[in-house]
Amino acid sequence: MTITMQNAERLTLREMQEFLEGSRAVQWTVRGREAIYEFFRRVLETQQYPRLSKGEKGIVRLFLGKLTGLSRAQLTRLVGQWRQRGRIEVRPAHRHRFPCRYTRQDIALLAAVDAAHDGLSGPAVRRILQREYRVFGKAEYRRLAEISASHIYNLRRAAAYRRHRIVVHHTQARQIAIAQRRKPDPQGQPGYVRVDTVHQGHHDGQPGLYHLNAVDTVTQWQVVGAVETISERHLLPVLEAVLHQFPFRILGFHCDNGSEFLNHTVARLLNKLLAEFTKSRPYRTTDNALVEGKNGAVVRKHIGYGPLAAGQAAALQRFYTACFNPYLNYHRPCGFATVQITARGKRKRRYRPDDYRTPYEKLLCLPRWEQFLKPGVTAQTLLQQATRRSDTEAARQMQQAKAALLTQDQRRRYQKHLPPPAVPARSLGS
Repeated sequence: MTITMQNAERLTLREMQEFLEGSRAVQWTVRGREAIYEFFRRVLETQQYPRLSKGEKGIVRLFLGKLTGLSRAQLTRLVGQWRQRGRIEVRPAHRHRFPCRYTRQDIALLAAVDAAHDGLSGPAVRRILQREYRVFGKAEYRRLAEISASHIYNLRRAAAYRRHRIVVHHTQARQIAIAQRRKPDPQGQPGYVRVDTVHQGHHDGQPGLYHLNAVDTVTQWQVVGAVETISERHLLPVLEAVLHQFPFRILGFHCDNGSEFLNHTVARLLNKLLAEFTKSRPYRTTDNALVEGKNGAVVRKHIGYGPLAAGQAAALQRFYTACFNPYLNYHRPCGFATVQITARGKRKRRYRPDDYRTPYEKLLCLPRWEQFLKPGVTAQTLLQQATRRSDTEAARQMQQAKAALLTQDQRRRYQKHLPPPAVPARSLGS
């Protein structure tokens, strides 16, 4: 809606006051600075502003402010200009500007120097510019020879500089103040676990499940789990279940620098367990080598590289808990190296035949091993679990349970690896 007011400057003071009281919720604006100044002058001349009383001048000011939208300070300035000169002039804006000392040619020359020297610091570039003019006598460096080191950084941010040289700043590594960056030192005590994840590839264009692999440093007690994704929603419950399956208390937790473990949720979980939290050091591939080796020798060897959909994580987790993890810890021997130091001071690892034991047998070899067990876990409980079936019987049961989880194509691939069924012994006369 457009409202046009004709001869608004001829309104009486009473009419102006009635207009102000009746249009408080309406915003009026005269567009254009020249039109505002002309309207302002006509109102002051028609109302004979200098002869009005203080209250009447206030009504005129409110009326002008309502129609023009000017502030109180602007109204005062325009009224003062009209009373002094009898007119209101439109003055062009005068903004203060610092003198331009360095030309576009100087900025281009600075960009060329930076490019030649591969972006040195400001003081170093300042010294180069001084030497170019004073030592080598190049006149084009006359103004740049007097530049300050701080102003070099100002010119580097200018648009004229970026037209000649673009500097790409690589993403800076951010330090995560979670876990200690060091190698764990168990000192012969069980409970220092090293953890890693193994991705099973993609299935029908969708990401496959993840294996969660945890290995004790001293006994090589291994617990494997399966999760749909490595987000906190899926990973944390499985991680708690994996740590719960260790028969001894968790004293240390070591991982690589993946964000699935280096977060505050996992840190709070380990704080409840009173376990130290460590992470691998850069350029130290042996910090997490034990669990990395188990990824290939155990997980990849038994599960393979074929795709497994994320929806199979729950079934695979039940298989790991019921069959696979007991087989690994009670019936599958592992090699424990004997470290010898040669005459030259090198550490040489030897695997003697007597060094192969199951993780359960290795636990029994530790001095006072029962003191590390969790509450509710006894030596008798572990013994019953270890002697419930023989090693080969446990292996057959694990293989059959694994084959039941696989798809039809995978079953045919794994069928040849299944042990033959047991044949009952027959007497010679039968």
